[in-house]
Amino acid sequence: MTGGLPEDELRREMGCTRDEFLRWLPGASRHAPVMANGDVYRILSEHGPVEIRIAEMPPRRIGSIALPVLDVRFRFTGIDASARKAFLDYFDQYTRRGGG
Repeated sequence: MTGGLPEDELRREMGCTRDEFLRWLPGASRHAPVMANGDVYRILSEHGPVEIRIAEMPPRRIGSIALPVLDVRFRFTGIDASARKAFLDYFDQYTRRGGG
């Protein structure tokens, strides 16, 4: 258990809007089937089901700049640690924004 969550759950904050997240989700999940129910998305990945819950949070402010924040919770059902890591590595790589 890490950070108060069971081992099969992960919570993170992403610096994106809900709309951006939803545009990225098909590619970030390797175009696996996705079923949506409100802000809960069930992905039928090649290794098993992954549930992702999203919630918009207050923006992060840096001076006059406001950055969007999305609370993202992943739940892996029947997926071993190496498959979770592979899913998250690809998801992160796909959703990573280029900086400059």
